[in-house]
Amino acid sequence: MRKVVLITGASSGIGLALCKRLLVEDDELHLCLACRNMSKAEAVRAALLASHPTAEVTVVQVDVSNLQSVFQASKELKQRFQRFDCIYLNAGIMPNPHLNIKALFSGLFSRNVIHVFSTAEGLLTQDDKITADGLQEVFETNVFGHFILIRELEPLLCHSDNPSQLIWTSSRNARKSNFSLEDFQHSKGKEPYSSSKYATDLLSVALNRNFNQQGLYSNVVCPGTALTNLTYGVLPPFIWTLLMPAILLMRFFANAFTLTPYNGTEALVWLFHQKPESLNPLIKYLSATTGFGRNYITTQKFSSNVFCTLTD
Repeated sequence: MRKVVLITGASSGIGLALCKRLLVEDDELHLCLACRNMSKAEAVRAALLASHPTAEVTVVQVDVSNLQSVFQASKELKQRFQRFDCIYLNAGIMPNPHLNIKALFSGLFSRNVIHVFSTAEGLLTQDDKITADGLQEVFETNVFGHFILIRELEPLLCHSDNPSQLIWTSSRNARKSNFSLEDFQHSKGKEPYSSSKYATDLLSVALNRNFNQQGLYSNVVCPGTALTNLTYGVLPPFIWTLLMPAILLMRFFANAFTLTPYNGTEALVWLFHQKPESLNPLIKYLSATTGFGRNYITTQKFSSNVFCTLTD
């Protein structure tokens, strides 16, 4: 029986690279590409089928920043599928990022320079906005829209005799200092992306507490710093090209610079091959790349702050 995998944000970046790698690993898969732009999704579908004709690739339109779109997609998916073996909750945004020049130069001359540049801690702020649903756009896109999607698809996921897996794209940039239960949408702050990724980590832990006994397991990953549309929003491509010699040198000291979407999917592909019930739900799985370009998986334990937040 074919495994059925749903991937949000599958038409570009990490999502597209993941589709390609999964079909190399198993060309009998049924991949469902959940995308906002259907013309891009259909073009990706055609390209994937051309290189993997034995696979089954379908598309569904969904905009996770719009609840009506999420409900419509969920209804369609429940009509078309009986179960999902794995859902990659990958779509995400970092709108209008601004580089904090003061923090940049401060980081350059600090003892934590490697950490600052591999996590972008304190370097980026974003301008968020309100969606048609009355929610903060980053929160709805990166967290809430996906949460509603999986709750709607519960009947296709919760089978104790044959577990299903949720894999969230989180970030090394997820920090407790940018998150508050009193302002979980981060409407009053300037780092909604970091806040949303910390909320993702919290949500994954909570989902495991509530659904493991029903056969649904959740894990979070970080693809590292890969050059995608999201990172090109921070700096234009020619600046990244100019910075590349320094970044390649820094990669000998910091494994977060995966640089390509292919490298960034290392942890996402590795998780696909694991039994979800055997994985540690309190660990974030990180894609990493050595200075010599070798990809591998490393892990990061959730801090005690996660548990304090959940029990507050």
